[in-house]
Amino acid sequence: VQLQASGGGLVQPGGSLRLSCATSRSVFSANAMGWYRQAPGNQRELVARISSGGSTDYADSVKGRFTISRDIRENAVYLQMNSLEPEDTAVYYCNAVYGYMTYWGQGTLVTVSS
Repeated sequence: VQLQASGGGLVQPGGSLRLSCATSRSVFSANAMGWYRQAPGNQRELVARISSGGSTDYADSVKGRFTISRDIRENAVYLQMNSLEPEDTAVYYCNAVYGYMTYWGQGTLVTVSS
């Protein structure tokens, strides 16, 4: 399974970005897909996740600001990030679980700075 993440960049505090993750397998057949992030010196942490049934989970720090969604026809998962804060600066990784296997995308850098 290949995951291709895109959409990162430099944005000012309060701004928005939309990350995309294209998968080479059906999004619908994934047990779950999600976004993780890793800031310098920190461990990788879960940002948002969507299950095969469509239920979602978010880290407390992004609730109300970030929204994860999926497009089954496009085999893609998205992360809409609003009201971005400097603390959101990190490399964001797309993640997918198919059966007992976990797959990672290459990461896309999000920098929130004025």
